[in-house]
Amino acid sequence: MPTLRTLPLACCALLACATTDTPAPVADTPREYLYLWTGAADSTEADFLAVLDITDDSTGNGRLVTTTPVPGRGNGPHHTEHDMPADRRLFANGFRSGQSFVFDLTDPVQPRIDAQFGDVDGYAHPHSFLRLPNGNVLGTFQMRHDSAGMTPGGLVELTPTGERVRSASANAPGLDPATRVYSAGVVPALDRIVTTTTDMDGDSEASRQLQLWRLSDLTLLHTFALPDGPRGGEGLYTAEPRVLRDGRSILVSTFSCGLYLLDGLESDAPSGRLVASFPEKEDAYCAIPVIAGDYYLVTVPAWSAVVSLDISDPAAPREVSRVAFGPDDVPHWIALSPDQRRVVVTGYEGMQHRVELLTFDPSTGALARNERFRDDGAASPGVRFDNKRWPHGSSVKGVPHGAVFGR
Repeated sequence: MPTLRTLPLACCALLACATTDTPAPVADTPREYLYLWTGAADSTEADFLAVLDITDDSTGNGRLVTTTPVPGRGNGPHHTEHDMPADRRLFANGFRSGQSFVFDLTDPVQPRIDAQFGDVDGYAHPHSFLRLPNGNVLGTFQMRHDSAGMTPGGLVELTPTGERVRSASANAPGLDPATRVYSAGVVPALDRIVTTTTDMDGDSEASRQLQLWRLSDLTLLHTFALPDGPRGGEGLYTAEPRVLRDGRSILVSTFSCGLYLLDGLESDAPSGRLVASFPEKEDAYCAIPVIAGDYYLVTVPAWSAVVSLDISDPAAPREVSRVAFGPDDVPHWIALSPDQRRVVVTGYEGMQHRVELLTFDPSTGALARNERFRDDGAASPGVRFDNKRWPHGSSVKGVPHGAVFGR
């Protein structure tokens, strides 16, 4: 069960951003940046957004540019959006505190906090944020406070500055009141949204349910369950829906390493069929995926690896590449660069204070560790977050989680 790891997170007043002492790059070199939503590893310091220069030259490759600390105590930095939005206003949740932040990245090297919000219309603890065709943001909120106590959460449409547009409850007749809305896939071509139902706190029974909504008015249409496969348990802990390149099909992953292709999204009887399951063992654990054309990239903690699957036939995925990390590494978050040639990975345990970049070949699906992305003088790839003096005046160990490439 993928619970949010306990982090002794920081608090302090909002501090000014600052740049590092590293010499600035040549002015006319186009720069590329990576943004890391980072928790502080003790309760006396601020959580922050870190900016790394990942330009592939002698002055980039992981150079720390700046940090922007956030207010509040124990925010628990968790998910950001997976792609940098066109308006460069990045949503990021502090799952533990229930506070979310909107970072204005119009100036890519001087982020500022554009907005902050907590509960919205009684809905609490958003987990995932997705852009809608109209430019607004869809938030999946795990739970809701109402007269009945704590009930299943729902969907909230927000403006790019975090203001409520509309909301809808996931609570349906017969639904377990402990059901929690986890993540979503938006299918404008079918006027549909698919949501998953895993409890981030791990207090509820393992859920195999999905919910189907109408995008145009946020009407909840159906709640249905994923079947198991030959191993048993593949449908438990529904995780991440991902829309395929045809704009109409969805693959849904589970944290139990099942991969399901959904059928009948336009009908009164939607369903999911198991098309892949890995690793083939009872305690299999998979995490976050991204779609890159005809390839499905997913972090697989059970293998300490990132795996590339060919999904040109989504009913028959096949592995084409794999990158393994150290045996104590637990890769979790993954995001893809705009040119689909680099992948960022963060995680837990051995990866708790480290960020890695992979290279990706979009024509073959091949993955490899980016050997050039590393701290100066380091013996192995990756940039560490437990050995830095941060520009905002702290040397606390950082715990990066959500990560996104700049545009």
